[in-house]
Amino acid sequence: MEPLTLVVIVAAAVSAACWILSLITKDTSWVDRIWSIVPIAYVWIFAGAALAEGKDAARLVMMAVLVTAWGARLTFNFARKGGYSGMEDYRWAILRGRMKPWQFQLFNLFFIVLYQNALLVLITLPAQIAWQYDTPLGVWDAVFAILFLVLLLGETVADQQQWNFHRAKARAGGQLGDGFVTAGLFRFSRHPNFFFEQAQWWAFYAIGATAAVAAGLGFWGGAINWSIIGAVLLTVLFIGSTIFTEAITSGKYPAYAGYQKATSMLVPLPPRRRAPKKSPHPA
Repeated sequence: MEPLTLVVIVAAAVSAACWILSLITKDTSWVDRIWSIVPIAYVWIFAGAALAEGKDAARLVMMAVLVTAWGARLTFNFARKGGYSGMEDYRWAILRGRMKPWQFQLFNLFFIVLYQNALLVLITLPAQIAWQYDTPLGVWDAVFAILFLVLLLGETVADQQQWNFHRAKARAGGQLGDGFVTAGLFRFSRHPNFFFEQAQWWAFYAIGATAAVAAGLGFWGGAINWSIIGAVLLTVLFIGSTIFTEAITSGKYPAYAGYQKATSMLVPLPPRRRAPKKSPHPA
């Protein structure tokens, strides 16, 4: 069985489990709970297949190790926020209140379960490219792997700064600064953790593309190949999700509009003007 076929079978089983569990528990956050886990399994399926077939698996093993590091960090951050304790994403509760029950169930099935699980497959498919073109590791592989790790570190720092702020806010009785973090990396981006998350998967794509280029495919079909769809769709998802999240945040915090004017939404950039009062405890 080809590794892509096995990945699709596993993804179908995971999707079915997420949907059934959402109906039984009336909790639609099951995809959130497997988000950081199943991509690890998918990439290791490709790496394991390459090893079993006697291919040059160095690139795929490297890709699998990088995704494992990504998943371990994200799983830890999700767990400490209570993600595995039955806490549903607050955005789904808001959408449920805006829709009729049958509309929300269609949204649950087709977007939350099917689309997001399909996306988790798509972002890992540069591993399929690396499996097809098992060329030796090169300098560009090292460059993109280091970039992936730098972005992973950036996301770790951003999440820690956000965690520290919310813990301090809780200790202060729910009132701290303007109510949202604006210091540290959040001085340069309203969502630096979101930026680093997306950028890691672009670096992952670049490693797969490196294998295709090394096999002689050139720019079209090599550097730019069909597996780019995963990184593109992930970026689209994050932009849409960020806009929705900010609409909720703006309704809660009057000062957020000023922060939006001063600070880039995703890509870290110098503030456009003097930012609102910094929140304490950025790190």
